[in-house]
Amino acid sequence: MKVLVIRFSSIGDIVLTSPVLRCLKQQLGAEVHFLTKERFASIVRPNPNVDRVFALSDSLGEILAPLRRERYDWVIDLHHNLRSSWVKWALLRPARSFYKANLEKWLLVNLKVDVMPDRHVVHRYLETTHQLGVRYDGQGLDYFIPPDEEVNPHQWEGPAPPFVAFAIGAHHATKRLPQEKMADVCRHLDLPVVLLGGTEDALRGAWVASEIGPRVFNACGRLTLHQSASVVRQAAVVLTHDTGLMHIAAAFRKPIVSLWGSTVPRFGMYPFYPDGPDLNTSIEVQGLSCRPCSKIGYERCPKKHFRCMCDLDALTIAAAVNNRYRALGG
Repeated sequence: MKVLVIRFSSIGDIVLTSPVLRCLKQQLGAEVHFLTKERFASIVRPNPNVDRVFALSDSLGEILAPLRRERYDWVIDLHHNLRSSWVKWALLRPARSFYKANLEKWLLVNLKVDVMPDRHVVHRYLETTHQLGVRYDGQGLDYFIPPDEEVNPHQWEGPAPPFVAFAIGAHHATKRLPQEKMADVCRHLDLPVVLLGGTEDALRGAWVASEIGPRVFNACGRLTLHQSASVVRQAAVVLTHDTGLMHIAAAFRKPIVSLWGSTVPRFGMYPFYPDGPDLNTSIEVQGLSCRPCSKIGYERCPKKHFRCMCDLDALTIAAAVNNRYRALGG
């Protein structure tokens, strides 16, 4: 059996597809192909459960011909938008699409009516394969780092383990703590801290590190995604916003303290672990009538008060991280 899986973006969403890829490969022995955007293809290429990656650049039309030549038995659409529908129409192969729960999300965001499916998005992804006889194996997420992108803890400028990895980035500002609160949290952590994020987070990370001093190492903008993932895997505890590194941390079974602002865990994208202990502590402002204000976030608070993040208590966050470390015997 040859199967095409479609997920165009983004980092966390693609990591969340990994149980589908694993179960297709291990339970069916399928030849698994993956279609994604070029900028995210490196996430999937090291995955041994994927036989071929198709990387989409600007034009979808250019990639349709090689996809048609594959003559897939099934197309599993884990993006379910206009572009993925175009691919399915062009290939004319049997296909299944995951349930996005857009109406339920709209009701929660706009009317604060919660009828969200009581299932993680991973389980909704896997429902697309049930017709093929595939079932979830209980093994959680996967993330694979190429050997040449592993960070040697003894050969870099950052602290040696144990340390806290603090993923300070998020694509939308309303999913991030204000930098002053980031610094306040770091001030009360028991362990050294490595700040992780992209180039867009570098100045913010530099400011936090300058406020706290040598206990905080700013790695924002200095590492590739795989290198950041390697640091996450070496961390004792991961402190993170609702972002891709949160899901990578869950793939490595790391203790997580996750911070939630304009988005909420009820959307079904909280840290997903293998069956067994839940190692995540979610911290959010309960009872705030404007939450969630969006299913993805904004560049600024629509209400102009940003209470969803400003009202989070730095001492409470730090205590949750410290407690997760102590639970490890630290």
